[in-house]
Amino acid sequence: MEVSHPDKVFYPEDGLTKGDVVEHYRAVADVMLPHLRGRPLTLRRFPDGIDGQGWFQKHPGEHFPDWLRVARVPRRGGGTDEYVVCDDADSLDYLAGQGTVEFHVWLSTVDNPGRPDRLVLDLDPPDGTPVTRLREVARKIRGHYENAGLTAFVQATGGRGFHVLAPLDARSDTDVVLELARTLADRVAEEDPDHLTTAQRKDSRGDRIFLDANRNGYAQTFVAPYSLRARSGAAAATPLDWRELGKADPDGWPPAKQKQRLARKPDPWRDLAKHAGSAEAALASLA
Repeated sequence: MEVSHPDKVFYPEDGLTKGDVVEHYRAVADVMLPHLRGRPLTLRRFPDGIDGQGWFQKHPGEHFPDWLRVARVPRRGGGTDEYVVCDDADSLDYLAGQGTVEFHVWLSTVDNPGRPDRLVLDLDPPDGTPVTRLREVARKIRGHYENAGLTAFVQATGGRGFHVLAPLDARSDTDVVLELARTLADRVAEEDPDHLTTAQRKDSRGDRIFLDANRNGYAQTFVAPYSLRARSGAAAATPLDWRELGKADPDGWPPAKQKQRLARKPDPWRDLAKHAGSAEAALASLA
């Protein structure tokens, strides 16, 4: 697919162009598409690069081609909304060519939007938090997941923190999954209240790491694996093996390094579905 204005600078501090962004998504398509396929998308678009005007786009644009998949999804409170769904490499290529820098996905699919098959806790640290502490917290969350009968997977977000994800069997509704996520976050924070918090208000958090369970609400999203982030460094969200966490930084994989990584190892999240757990059983075990 031809890219318009491939030489337009998208990451000024890193010297990366629109063409480089599109090439990144072409390079990661095989591993990224399984995490996008069948899910409503929120696109973060920067047609003039990350220093230009950008916006979050939840619904398809009027000029999007007819062949791009669009799904109608129920809205909480009644009615429906249309969302773009990226099922194939051509769709990913087109969206990247339209200035989409970041891809954010629902934790459920368009076929079963009210029953998530993912649970995510997001570590949101204040400035100055040592990465060693973030790694410790991710491991603590893993332990709580496992005690509840869930399998934990970790992702460097490409930003400031990590995601800890558990695959689910999509048999529990969003309210159950959100309650489970909040309960898990509270349990982890209670173990170390000096450094961790679940306080919603920023002015109540102080210099503590916020354990964000809110991404598990209906129509909420998290950054898709292998999505670039719209910040200097051009790091991509990157699924990790747990043994890698000890040397991992949240923003450690820009396109060139990501390409090298994928040449030597498969996607650590490739078998998520094989580890799907029950949200209701996990919540019952915590009770």
